[in-house]
Amino acid sequence: MAVARKTNEGFWDRIAAKYARQPIADQAAYEHKLEVTQQYLTADTKLFEFGCGTGSTAIIHATKVAHIVAIDVSENMLAIAREKALDANIDNIEFIRSRIEEYDAQPGSFDVVLGMSIIHLLPDRQAALTKIHSLLAPNGAFISSTACLKDSTGFLRPFLWIGRQIGKLPYVSFFSKDEFLDELRDAGFVIEYEWQPGKSKGLFVVARKPS
Repeated sequence: MAVARKTNEGFWDRIAAKYARQPIADQAAYEHKLEVTQQYLTADTKLFEFGCGTGSTAIIHATKVAHIVAIDVSENMLAIAREKALDANIDNIEFIRSRIEEYDAQPGSFDVVLGMSIIHLLPDRQAALTKIHSLLAPNGAFISSTACLKDSTGFLRPFLWIGRQIGKLPYVSFFSKDEFLDELRDAGFVIEYEWQPGKSKGLFVVARKPS
C-alpha cells in the first residue's frame, strides 16, 4: 500500500499542470452531476470533498454552501486549486493535503461528502467508505462518480499494473457497478440515486447515511 501511495502522489504531482488545462471529457454529464449535487446543498451545508484535484468542482459549489474542506494527495494539484479559488474570490474552501483514510475530523462533521472520479483510484476502498460514513452527519449524503472498469475495460488491468510498477501510472482498481453498490450498502448507506450515461461512462451515485 505504501508503494501505491507514493506512486499516486508522484504521478498526480507530475501531471498537475497538464491536468488543469484539460477540458472536461463529457460536459453535459458533468453539468448533470453538478445539478443533482446542488439539490443536496444549502447555505448551511458543510461539504467535504476528497480527491479534489485542482479544485474546479469545489469552486463551483462554494457559493451554494457554508464551508468546504477539500483534500487531495497532490500538493501541486492543491497549489493550483488555491490559486483558482483566489482568482474566483472564493474564500470558504480549505484545501488540505491528505488522503481520505487519514483525514482527522470528528464523526458527523459534514452534511455532504463528495468524491468525483476518485473511488477507483483508492488503494483501500472499504476503509475509505467506512471513513466517509463516519464523517457524515445522520441523513447526510455521499455523492460520487466513479469508473467501474470491470464492466467495460477489464482487459486493461495488466497494462495498468505494469504502468504502476514502473512509476508511470497511478494505482487503479477494477470493480463492477454491482460490486460498488453492494459495498456502499455494506458500509451502511442507502442508495438514493444512480445514473450512468453509458456502460463505459462513470457511475454517478447519491448514497444516504440513514438518520
